Amino acid sequence: MDHNVRPPGKTTISPDVLTTIARLTASSVEGVSHMSTTAADVNQFLKRGLTAAEGVRIDVIDDAVYADIYVVIKCDYNAREVSRQIQALVARSISEMVGMEVGKVNVHIEDIDYSSKAES
Repeated sequence: MDHNVRPPGKTTISPDVLTTIARLTASSVEGVSHMSTTAADVNQFLKRGLTAAEGVRIDVIDDAVYADIYVVIKCDYNAREVSRQIQALVARSISEMVGMEVGKVNVHIEDIDYSSKAES
């Protein structure tokens, strides 16, 4: 087998894939009630190359992923701890699943969900 032969074609990753990974990962973090729709509403008019979906804004600059995650957290959780967990897990998920470098993961806590406390 000739090891000098280059494989045909290339692989590209849609920004929507990155958005989905970030959204599903952030949603799975304990203490997250749900994703905020603020990011999608505000960012529809931003520059080209930026992808926004429910609760997530992704930008790719020089092959590095920059993510803004907008969440509503449950009232009985520490905001800083939930944010750090989101940052760590989103960065790891993107890096492991698509092999891209992650520049920053910014977490924006848009609200606190007290409804779960009222139901208890």
